[in-house]
Amino acid sequence: MEKSEGITIPHEKPWRYEEGEYTVTRGSAWSGPGCHLGCGVLMYTDKDGKLVKVEGDPENPMTDGRLCVRCLDMPEIVNHKDRLTYPMKRARADRGKNRWERVSWDEAYDIVEREFNAIKDKYGAESVVFIHGTGRDIAPWQSRLCWSFGSPNYGNVLSGNACYLPRVAGMAATTGSFWIADVAQHFPDRFDHEGWTMPEVMFVWGNNPLIANSDGFFGHWVIDLMKRGMKTVVIDPRVTFLAAKADLHLPIRPGTDAALALGMLNVIINEEIYDKDFVDCWCYGFDELKERVQEYPAGRVAEITWIPEDKIVRAARMLAAAKPATLQWGLAIDMTREAIPAGQAIATLFQITGNIDCPGGLVPPAEIMAYSGGWGRDLLPPEQEPKRLGLDRYRLLQMGFKQSSPDVLIETMETGVPYEIHGAHFQTTNGIACMGADPHRVYNAFNKCDFIVSVDLFMTPTIMALADVVLPAATFAERNGIRVGDGPQRGEVINKVTQIGECKSDMQINLELGKRFNPEAWPWEKPEEMFTELLKPTGYSWEELREEAPVYLPVEYYKYKTGKMRNDGQPGFQTATGRIELWSTFYNAAELDPLPYFEEPDPGPGSTPELFEQYPLVLTTGARNWSYFHSEHRQIERLRRMHPDPIVQVHPDKLAELGMEDGEWVWIENQNGRAKIKIESTPILTDPRIVACDHAWWRPEGDPEKFFDVFEYNINNLMVYSPGKSGFGSNYKTSICRLYKLEDGE
Repeated sequence: MEKSEGITIPHEKPWRYEEGEYTVTRGSAWSGPGCHLGCGVLMYTDKDGKLVKVEGDPENPMTDGRLCVRCLDMPEIVNHKDRLTYPMKRARADRGKNRWERVSWDEAYDIVEREFNAIKDKYGAESVVFIHGTGRDIAPWQSRLCWSFGSPNYGNVLSGNACYLPRVAGMAATTGSFWIADVAQHFPDRFDHEGWTMPEVMFVWGNNPLIANSDGFFGHWVIDLMKRGMKTVVIDPRVTFLAAKADLHLPIRPGTDAALALGMLNVIINEEIYDKDFVDCWCYGFDELKERVQEYPAGRVAEITWIPEDKIVRAARMLAAAKPATLQWGLAIDMTREAIPAGQAIATLFQITGNIDCPGGLVPPAEIMAYSGGWGRDLLPPEQEPKRLGLDRYRLLQMGFKQSSPDVLIETMETGVPYEIHGAHFQTTNGIACMGADPHRVYNAFNKCDFIVSVDLFMTPTIMALADVVLPAATFAERNGIRVGDGPQRGEVINKVTQIGECKSDMQINLELGKRFNPEAWPWEKPEEMFTELLKPTGYSWEELREEAPVYLPVEYYKYKTGKMRNDGQPGFQTATGRIELWSTFYNAAELDPLPYFEEPDPGPGSTPELFEQYPLVLTTGARNWSYFHSEHRQIERLRRMHPDPIVQVHPDKLAELGMEDGEWVWIENQNGRAKIKIESTPILTDPRIVACDHAWWRPEGDPEKFFDVFEYNINNLMVYSPGKSGFGSNYKTSICRLYKLEDGE
């Protein structure tokens, strides 16, 4: 597009200016450490270039100066004594031992180039896997490095790709696009924009957006709109702050979201309070959907979900009556085994009520690039694509989704079928502590590799256990960049203000490695030239954008009526039928059920009642807290004081029944394994049969050669690799367990 089509916001001050003894730089906090959002920050550096203070940018229209504690504490993080600040190596025989040797960048690159090319020459490029952690700004650079090397195996170690991708894949499969809540985030004047309408009701489903932010969504927007009169319905097993303030709270049994959505569909369809005109004109398969939901009357759904029947009916009627209504959903949907039909059922609620591509409803995000699809897919040699792990097992992976299957990866590493894996490139990922179900299995699988290189900010259990070469990554304060990610993409930049040791940005590391592996695929001399390449659709160079950022992409509504949702320019949606597919031709072609359905979590009270007698608590894990992002920040003193230990939240009545006390250390265990954890007594779990547990715990103060105690405290000891029928989704947030006391010496 031409630059004139974008919308810029004039600032009172330039992107960098002097304030007293400090230099102040405007930027975006998008990349490690921290979450996906890209908050607007002002970074203060002293005369020596040291980062001394971070504040929220009051001129940033997305955040209005708001900032969480992790960003506020960035000076402690950036300048921390335990940062990785130079490349290191150790002998393959010393893997797992704290025997690191400092090396130069050139020597580190020489080793990586030599080892990966040796594996490629002997076993094929597919024998090297490229693994990244939580999305942030890693995906484009890691995927390009993978595909330009010639490997089809790009992805992560999270069973079922159970983070964001199930929702992205599901929406793309049934509508041809991904959809997000429209809260005027794509307009510089936000809630005052004349073409925008405030949602009458927002469903906050499986997400606590004040702490855990998905889809480029800032939690304070919910409160802003509540103050303006928007109603909320919160679906969460806990009484969060938003649940306590909601017009309706549905305290759901973890893993039963699909049943709740189908029960609400039953009410809306049978009471004929759906949007008949929208369904008739723009939806396909309504009659089949109507028949399916008859299996889910509200009474039955109440028994499944542990939500009172009257609340289910009320929620359905609130949604149908609201014009418009919107949805902010989260990871809880992805982290059940049958995440695909669960997401389909939830999305269908908003589709048959006509809350699609309209002001205040659900809208497709404006994108500079298709973030979830990676960057540089054309670089992969055609003969390599059929070797992508999982492609022969999961049909959805054959239909446009580019990641390999983490579950098939682990299995392949163990068996050598269909081929052996000999090398791995880890990009800011701590899989043993965070993503990997059954972390012992992950460790044993990767420990068979001939060579592993890891890029990260701090020493982690995964690096200590597995890496042969370590490359030190930069924080967002130490690098330039662009904010291109999930949700509505905008032209926003990350500006370097300081330098710690020899650290380099992820993208600089990948550029320099890429030029060694495949120089034609990496023609740029510096990362800023790559940013300009990605920004071509906006008409800006990186340097030009820095002067004007943020720049908003143009947005319009009802594109399906004007042919702007389809490649052929015809009205409708980018699906085989040209309509929103309530009965999915895509799923049918992939040999999946074309309609949404509910399947009891396994194990669980409804599927394994005898096992549930032995492990009589429903376990949900992974709810975020203020001071950490996944496995990061555990060594940061100020943040650790806020949350010093891994906790399991238990209802006071259940504690009394178990004879346990608040603050007591216990074992949490199921049929798969156990972990050590500290009790937090709290009534926010409205059903005493449910407990909620921290994830991603390790102790940087622990013994490095015991991998910082990760196997002792990691709740993933209780999880297994077990994806849904589609290959997407896994039961991280729904399992069963029991609690029992530690014995002396434990």
